[in-house]
Amino acid sequence: MTDALAAYVAERGTRESDAQRGLRAATRGRPGAGMQIGPDQGQFMAFLVQLTGARRALEIGVFTGYSALSVAAALPEGGELVACDISEDYTSVGRPFWRQAGVDRRIDLRLGPALATLDGLLADGQDGTFDFAFIDADKTGYDAYYERCLVLVRRGGLIAIDNVLWGGAVIDPADTSPDTEALRALNRKIHADARVDMCLLPIGDGLTLVRRR
Repeated sequence: MTDALAAYVAERGTRESDAQRGLRAATRGRPGAGMQIGPDQGQFMAFLVQLTGARRALEIGVFTGYSALSVAAALPEGGELVACDISEDYTSVGRPFWRQAGVDRRIDLRLGPALATLDGLLADGQDGTFDFAFIDADKTGYDAYYERCLVLVRRGGLIAIDNVLWGGAVIDPADTSPDTEALRALNRKIHADARVDMCLLPIGDGLTLVRRR
């Protein structure tokens, strides 16, 4: 994928709202700005939400909220996105753009450790009530998030897991950092997991799609 071809994909293959463009601009230049997903991935996830008829979604790792905006905008009227993050600073960047897009009422932002939020949802008997989940938070927590999502997402529902290629580090034997090892282990686990159907796509930094059987 050359820069010119990537620009063509962005121009002809991606539709962005004013709110999405504004949020990308507001995120650009901030510390950690590279954590934001690209518009092509945001559109792909929105398309999946629309294609599956999802009404209830779950997001683990919000950052400044571009992915939440993309998913929430694709939900039907009355749809809900439960969005988990620990940062008031980062998530506050996205809230004005959620309001601009008219989807802020669809986003239930829960600040605090994501695992505690997920366990709270399970304790409330919300297993099998979500149609779509997106995991994009601390990599060493991915396995625990995946296991919770497999219970919270209904049978036939989708889980999308970001950064599974980790900038190519997953195939670098010299990289034994905790994040890289956690991603390698989860990639192996999902590949062999008889509970799901799966597909690893080279979108962004690598996106694995999992369908709960």
